[in-house]
Amino acid sequence: MNTQQWLVINALPGMGALRIAQLVARQPQWPEGWLAALPSRAAKELRVWLEHPARSPLQKVVDDTLAWQKNIPNRHVLHRDHPAWPALLNEVADPPVVLWAQGDLDALEGPKLAIVGTRRPTGEGSHNAQTFARDLVRRGWCVVSGMALGVDAVAQRAALKAGGSTIAVLGCGVDVIYPASHRDLHEQLSQVPGGLLLSEHPPGTVARPAFFPRRNRIVTGLALGTLVVEATEKSGSLVSARLTLEQNRELFVLPGSLHNVQASGCLALLRQGSASLACSVDDIIADLGHWAGAFIPETDAIQPSLGALEGNPASAEPLPDTLLEALSATPTPIDLLVHATGVTVSDCQQRLLMLELDGWVAQQAGGWVRLPRP
Repeated sequence: MNTQQWLVINALPGMGALRIAQLVARQPQWPEGWLAALPSRAAKELRVWLEHPARSPLQKVVDDTLAWQKNIPNRHVLHRDHPAWPALLNEVADPPVVLWAQGDLDALEGPKLAIVGTRRPTGEGSHNAQTFARDLVRRGWCVVSGMALGVDAVAQRAALKAGGSTIAVLGCGVDVIYPASHRDLHEQLSQVPGGLLLSEHPPGTVARPAFFPRRNRIVTGLALGTLVVEATEKSGSLVSARLTLEQNRELFVLPGSLHNVQASGCLALLRQGSASLACSVDDIIADLGHWAGAFIPETDAIQPSLGALEGNPASAEPLPDTLLEALSATPTPIDLLVHATGVTVSDCQQRLLMLELDGWVAQQAGGWVRLPRP
């Protein structure tokens, strides 16, 4: 079937992703098999479109999409018969019928890991999201997320900055910027090599609360597994965790402090035994590497890790102060910092002040932390 036919199937009244997936599994012939298998109202609408497309309201969906694509090479419509369609989505109970795509379709080729988490991460959570995203893309993986505030955006920005691939699945049309504060990230995902925006909603569709839990099944369905960085016990990220398990994918969580409310959801998943503990990208590769072999050569899958949970990520940019080597995302009291570096208290305070002004460090309860670089 071609793109126009899939667009029409997707727009049929009274249907939906699950019912269409059940019909697809029966492999009906086009169009007779579909007309016979569809409910009467949907079959009637399809027949009108087949015989008199100009009279059918379904044609507007086709015309609007063709107009959206016209003369813009990085806009695509994906479906089961498209060569770039991600096969992993076919294993989901209710995969999207059509995906509107904007950006680089090459992002769909490599092995993928979903990274999700709270919209209000701690400094440590942001640091970990950046570190894991960087290490993953440097080893040939693609980061999948939802371009939401917090962990999603932090991980996707880090993936792009590292020159890797990242896919954002939106709860609105791919041409709608939501949240509005992520205009720059939306533009990068649309234009930078390795960036890709996906949505099961037509262009121009505004964001609605009901769309976001539904889009999570696509985020997790695209990936071999999901990493939860930080999440409260009532976090939307736990919806993604549940979907990951329902889709028979691997679920990973990062450890967190007992006193960090943003880690309570992760600790609950570990306590239930439904997730694996990940302290570095190596832990994830060890569990998923055999599946990743279908996407990247084995030699790429076993490259040494470029960072761990509390380590300093590899970077060609030299650090502006040796004090930074003694700092991490965990607060370090100034007395321990003085002892570790051998400098005087006054010198340490002065240098920390300069680093704080430059955005390298911040003072938190319990001491000083090194901030992730934007």
